[in-house]
Amino acid sequence: MVKFASRTLEHRVLIVDDEAGIRNLFSMILTHDLPQASLDQACNGQEAVEHFREHHDRVMIMDLHMPVMDGLTAFRKISEICTEDSLEMPSVVFCTGYAPPDSVRSIVSTCVRHHLLSKPVKSETLVDIIRSRLGMKA
Repeated sequence: MVKFASRTLEHRVLIVDDEAGIRNLFSMILTHDLPQASLDQACNGQEAVEHFREHHDRVMIMDLHMPVMDGLTAFRKISEICTEDSLEMPSVVFCTGYAPPDSVRSIVSTCVRHHLLSKPVKSETLVDIIRSRLGMKA
């Protein structure tokens, strides 16, 4: 198994949100409850796609409404990269304070690896969902 910063690559999580406060809050929660996870941040979908190309994150917490590139477009681009390069698609936890489009609901309903959270998110819920996507025991 490949090691990165003393943590296995299978525990990589990318937090993608245009609001720094949300990224930092999610990071603080996950660092506290899942110290074995390696956490990174991106402030828009384009940064998420670029980060994924290099690091192949296992789980992404993806805001839907962001400048530069929204979360759904980033999801689609990452899916294309995975298909082209024969990579495993990361689990994507879509997170939004708005009504999600039907396309996101469809993605989540057809693949149990993905999930949809509505903001505000309870700490316990976030930790449980990320823990399950990483295959970690409680």
